[in-house]
Amino acid sequence: MSILSIKGLSKTYPKNIKAVDQLNLEIQAGTIFGILGPNGSGKTTTLAMILGIIHPTSGHYQWFGEPEGSNCRKRIGAILETPNFYPYLNAKKNLEIIAHIKKSTPNQIAELIELVGLSHRKEAVFSSYSLGMKQRLAIAAALVGDPDVLIFDEPTNGLDPQGIVEVRNLLIEIGKRGKTILLASHIIDEVEKVCDHVAIIKYGKLLVAGKVSDILNDDPITTIQSENIPLLKKTLEGAPFVQSLQETQDAIELRLLPKFSTADLNRFLFDKGIVLSQLSQTKKSLETEFLERTN
Repeated sequence: MSILSIKGLSKTYPKNIKAVDQLNLEIQAGTIFGILGPNGSGKTTTLAMILGIIHPTSGHYQWFGEPEGSNCRKRIGAILETPNFYPYLNAKKNLEIIAHIKKSTPNQIAELIELVGLSHRKEAVFSSYSLGMKQRLAIAAALVGDPDVLIFDEPTNGLDPQGIVEVRNLLIEIGKRGKTILLASHIIDEVEKVCDHVAIIKYGKLLVAGKVSDILNDDPITTIQSENIPLLKKTLEGAPFVQSLQETQDAIELRLLPKFSTADLNRFLFDKGIVLSQLSQTKKSLETEFLERTN
């Protein structure tokens, strides 16, 4: 089931600055969808448009298959900026105020505090919280009212390594509970570890979108070295089992046909009188894909 459909969404600012340019996306229920792009790529603008905070220049979006303008906002929890909690109130009191604003029952507050790992500090005032704890309380605030969809803009921005891991694990746990999550980030590692779907954008344009596993479902990269790199390259050029070959500073990177193993490669070169000093194979990372598409 499609939760969000985006068709030709664009936002142009004065002096013809295109923040988002003809964006098309389909986000299915139950997915953790990452919008990945460098700073200034249009991620926050996209989130602001689909939340109705700013108006698109052209194009449209549709939540839950409902017409534009329908009352879908209460089914969405979002954090675009750090919420303004009262510094002198504890977690429970702050969430009770959020529940009142959302016209939601406060019955779930104790459960939310436990979910975000703040039960041991529930009586402490907000001003005493670390940045990571404040962000986790913000996630709890987004969950007040039991929304179907959660939207986060750079959810780990500014956190220390421990805080990043805590928020990342929390998002994964929320996803396991059936929530649809849409997050924007410029941190490749965050998207790769949390999301099952990703869209890579640059200068407001969509470069690629789909399952992370499909985007990275490329043939593994085999890296080899020997004492004579030019001879190694010449020997492999035109070999029927080599799909692609690239020389780096001190090695050769190649993609082999699926049925041709590294053992086969080693044996082939040994028969040619070439002894390898290194042979390794790695899967393509989201970082590699991201850099290839954005550079």
